Amino acid sequence: MKPDIHPEYREVVFQDLSCDFKFITRSTIKTKETIKWADGKEYPLVKIEISSESHPFYTGQQKIIDTQGRVDKFRQRYSSTQFRR
Repeated sequence: MKPDIHPEYREVVFQDLSCDFKFITRSTIKTKETIKWADGKEYPLVKIEISSESHPFYTGQQKIIDTQGRVDKFRQRYSSTQFRR
């Protein structure tokens, strides 16, 4: 392998903003924020909108996070009788 061409592969904390769930894994993602973990070490922090903790496919529950009325707009637009059989 060529030296100095690969990105830094390190431990990173991902934080799900919808349910405040955090997990640590390894990644090459670049970030400007850091967070102190339970072990006392400081890790780079990546904030995400959805994770396995909040996604309905993984949790088995429907959780709708609608901050701008997008779900209501969708339902109004596509709830007309022309699409029903």
